[in-house]
Amino acid sequence: MKKTILIVILFVLISCTKEIQKSDKKEDRYNFLFITNEDISPYLSFYGDSTAYTPNLDKLAKSSLIFDNAFTPVGVCSPSRSCIATGMFPISIGTHNMRTGQDYTGWGNRKYEDIGLSDPAGNKVIQYSVVVPPEVKVFTQFLREVGYYCTNRFKTDMQFATPMTAFDENSPTAHYKNRESGQPFFSIFNSMTTHESKIWVYANDSLRVDPKKVKLPAYFPDNPIVRTDVARNYSNIEIFDAEVGKLLKELEENGLLDKTIIFYFSDHGGPLPRGKRAIYDSGLKAPFMIRFPKGMHKGRTDQLISFADIAPTVLSLAGVKPPEYMQGVAFAGKYKEKENKYVYGSRDRFDEIYDKVRSIRNKDYLLVKNYYTETPRYLDIEYRKKIPMMRELLKLRKKKYLNKTQLMWFESPIPEYELYDVNKDPEQVYNLSDKKEYQGIMKEMAVKLDSFLKAVDDKGNIPEGEFLKQMWPNLKQPITQTPKIKLLSNRYIIKTFTPGSDLVYKIDTVKTKLEERDHWKLYKEPVTVQKDKYLHVRSVRIGYTDSEEVIIEM
Repeated sequence: MKKTILIVILFVLISCTKEIQKSDKKEDRYNFLFITNEDISPYLSFYGDSTAYTPNLDKLAKSSLIFDNAFTPVGVCSPSRSCIATGMFPISIGTHNMRTGQDYTGWGNRKYEDIGLSDPAGNKVIQYSVVVPPEVKVFTQFLREVGYYCTNRFKTDMQFATPMTAFDENSPTAHYKNRESGQPFFSIFNSMTTHESKIWVYANDSLRVDPKKVKLPAYFPDNPIVRTDVARNYSNIEIFDAEVGKLLKELEENGLLDKTIIFYFSDHGGPLPRGKRAIYDSGLKAPFMIRFPKGMHKGRTDQLISFADIAPTVLSLAGVKPPEYMQGVAFAGKYKEKENKYVYGSRDRFDEIYDKVRSIRNKDYLLVKNYYTETPRYLDIEYRKKIPMMRELLKLRKKKYLNKTQLMWFESPIPEYELYDVNKDPEQVYNLSDKKEYQGIMKEMAVKLDSFLKAVDDKGNIPEGEFLKQMWPNLKQPITQTPKIKLLSNRYIIKTFTPGSDLVYKIDTVKTKLEERDHWKLYKEPVTVQKDKYLHVRSVRIGYTDSEEVIIEM
């Protein structure tokens, strides 16, 4: 049976590759639509949980390839988003701590403030934008280079200010409809409706789901406050489903449904306690499906997918060879690679509290390695305590009303290693690390984990404040050098001098500095002179302050 399923999946992906690559002409390329939402585990009917009524997602699922084993490397938004954007593991590029700045939306115009934080080594930590290695780019830049119109609505929050090279539009109104006629597009529509904060923001709204009918995991006590928050989460999923319906209807009405590859996924696991921020499946496993044009390749697969694989896969489906530096692997398209045997997870500073945990998972087992064994699995983060049931759990713990399974999250000290059979124990509450018969599996996976951490050069080994000083000498953000412009035969040649930097430009009638950051072009070739216009140029690099804007009369 398994062999038959693998053959079907292989056929699907090969067929997809042939169909997608039917032409290299810009107007024949397929579009990409990302429908994403925040903070949900696979709490959906096509994953076996019909608590929430989601007709639009169900309809999409019927014509999609559903992935049963899709995992983010970090169970919280900013590090996860940095991984999706770059195809790199957060611990490899320094985006692993949550959070480094306040770039929730837009282009990252912000002040970097002293937040009074020190790392465990005593180094000062301020808000900062991560300086990633010079070769690392937001993958949409490579799509723009081959003619795609790239938009994002509306969250970025990637641990670094979004570079102007990443999108044509990046705002609450960004939309693929603003592209040129016939131009292929890549568009992200992200919803905050299911975000953790909506558990308390929508607390006084009517519920769509009956609290008495929700199923509770073994690690939650059964009481009205807990049931209400769980029902609120499912209710928010129903609201999000209506948003999905509008996006799909708009795509269809514009005649684009069968010209577009649709990705749906959440940024990480669910918003409730022991979900978001956890390194178990409850925090790292996410719903994930792809609808190919005309619903050609529907079905499901148990293939292991890491969010690091998303960037190279999109490029592969667009016919663009993923750059060698990317650590993710393309699981479909022209440049499809071998399947993952393992996926990896990490957990470091979350808001004001430091921790360090690493994990490795295959289709059968999850191995967790705890570095701070005196730190409980539960981190006493102020933001999370806004959830009513979190406050209730803390009260019940104090009154000693929680059972052994429910107390597991709070216990301290914790073992260096945890091992779980993910098929027999999907909630990961039965630690097998002290069982003699599992020592061989533990040792094998621990060796694989250590090898991976060495290969990606785990930046979690460096105290955050020390790492920050390496990126920002004297805690001052580096600045890209001012670009140079030269006129040659009626065309402007522009050069940038900071390693890892790229150029953007805009032609306008305005001769003063432009504040608007949408609709800047990516510099790929000399710019032709346009009379009575002004050429505006900036040099940008991820983590750096943009260069001074150069303006010349054309």
